[in-house]
This record gives sequence, C-alpha cells and structure tokens, in this order.
Amino acid sequence: MLNRRFFLSVAAMAAMGVAQEPISNAYATEKDIVTTAVEAGSFKTLTAALKAGGLVETLQGKGPFTVFAPTDEAFAKLPAGTVEALLKPENKAQLVSVLTYHVVTGKVAAAQVIKLDAAVTVNGQRVNIKVEQGNVGVDQATVATADIHCSNGIIHVIDQVLLPSGDNIPVTAAKAGRFKMLLAAAKAAGLVEVLAGDNPLTVFAPTDEAFAKLPAGTVESLLKPENKAKLAAILAFHVVPGRVFSGDVLSKKEFKTVQGGMLTAAMKNGATTINGAGLVATDNDASNGVIHVIDSVMLPPAASVKGAHVAPVTSQNVSYICPQTGRLVSDRMSVTNRRSALNSGS
Repeated sequence: MLNRRFFLSVAAMAAMGVAQEPISNAYATEKDIVTTAVEAGSFKTLTAALKAGGLVETLQGKGPFTVFAPTDEAFAKLPAGTVEALLKPENKAQLVSVLTYHVVTGKVAAAQVIKLDAAVTVNGQRVNIKVEQGNVGVDQATVATADIHCSNGIIHVIDQVLLPSGDNIPVTAAKAGRFKMLLAAAKAAGLVEVLAGDNPLTVFAPTDEAFAKLPAGTVESLLKPENKAKLAAILAFHVVPGRVFSGDVLSKKEFKTVQGGMLTAAMKNGATTINGAGLVATDNDASNGVIHVIDSVMLPPAASVKGAHVAPVTSQNVSYICPQTGRLVSDRMSVTNRRSALNSGS
C-alpha cells in the first residue's frame, strides 16, 4: 500500500497557525484510528463512510496508516446530495476510491512535511503537498490539526474532502485536448479498452505536436488497417505497467514497456529525456494510472516492431513510496489477474 515523508512538528505547525483540536495524544495513542475518530465526535460522516466502504476493519488493523481526516464540516462543503450518493451500495467502489485517497501507509508525522511536494495514497494516486503562508495544503484542503497519534498510525485533520481523479487514462487524455492523434491511433490499434482497464499503467504520451514531427505520411500509413499490428507495437512502447511517478523516473532509469522493449531516462542539458524524447509535463493522475507528456514519438527497434508482438499486461503490485527512504516500493495488494488485449493489434 503506500507512501511518503511528511508533516511539521506539532510545535512548528502551531507556529504556522495550524490549530490543535482538543484531542489528547496520550489518550488517542491507546486507541486505533477508527476508535479515535469515532470518540472525537467530529468525524461522524467519515466513520459512516468507512463503514459503508467496508474499511473499518482495515483501519483498525496493524497498519501503520496516516489518515487525512475530513471533519463533518468538510463533508458538508460538498455539493448537495454527494455524500448520500456515495453511501449507496451501488457506488461502493467510488466511495472506496475517495476514502483510500485520504490514506497513506506508514506513520507520516508532521516533522516531515517540509521535505515533500507530493505523497502516494492507498488509492494509488498522489496528493500534492504545499506549505504556503503558514498553512499546510493537501491538494485543495488545509491541515487544521496535525499529529493525532493513534495505536496504529496518525491522523491529520483537514478542512475539505480530497477528491481523486475519476477519469481513466483515455478520458484524462481527451480532456487535456492535446492528444487527439494519440487517441485516434489508440482507437485504430484497438487499444482504447486496454488503456481504460483496471490494471494501473504509466503512459508517456506524445502530444499532437510530437506526432506532427514525424516524416510526412507516417501517421496516415500507420492508421491503415493493414498496419494495425505495427501501430499497436509503437503505442505499447509508450506504456509501462504500474504507476511510475516523476520522482522515480530518473532514480530507476530503465523501464520495460508493455511492448517488451526498454525505455531509458536520462538528463540532457538539465532536462529529463525518455529515449531521447523530452519530458515536458509529469504526473497527470488518472483513475487507472499516470500520464507523463513527451515532445516526440518514441519508436521501438525495427526488429521488435517487425514481430509486432506486444507483451501482455499481467498482474501488478501497485507501487508506493517508502516514508523512510522516499524510494519506490512494490508491496501493495496485487491487482486482479487478467491478461490485456495488447497483442498484435487484437
């Protein structure tokens, strides 16, 4: 399951103007996260949501976990009917996605926050961290109370509900408005369904301008039905299984793609490149992965394109960032086993 380094000390938070709730740490330390939240009396909606999502037992477990806990007032800020809709049994998956976006694995205490700009959640997506004008921000929320120590973790109280992306990779790309050619190619290759699937993926996405750099007639040729397998192989060369965030691109340096070939990250003139393509924007979260924007189309070795075989996407362990080391670790519950349709353009 999850995540990174975190928050300023309680004293530092107080100096920054972060209020301290009347919850005794000495008392809370004896209680698990859920019991602490229930007995605090200001997290009724959160605890009801945890129950509806089937997460009470998990957050009463050994952990440790760090929870960014929205108060009842935070839930009340959501549009009318939102909470009621999320609590319906048919929306359980969406509710779990929202709740797990508030949870990080490990005890991430206040003293660590000044070293962070983001943290990977149990949901798989990242929350953004910012310290600004004496306030600690987590996405659009502000930390109101830090370091409520529990027997199995830490609670940080926030003033708004955090909302993860609900859009899959193709929808996220479409909304960005700069990947029309990439989406057209994915459709022609029969890969849209794969990119919208449950297995987490990282896509190094060439922009429309990147496709425009290819020799005249290249795109038109690739989009022909008889070249479907070749197109699928090229597109799959831009996809890596699992979520690989920007902080790990250079530290890991090499990645095996879904196509079977290798991508190599390097620094050139102070900028990050992937197989020579410039990395121009990073860490665009989708519900099933992450998109990094690149300025050129990457072509796999000719021999591998000839065979046009694309390695299947197998079961993946979702990655998280160790709070102690800040390194990518693969130690989360594995995603459901299923083979993808990424083979020879099928």
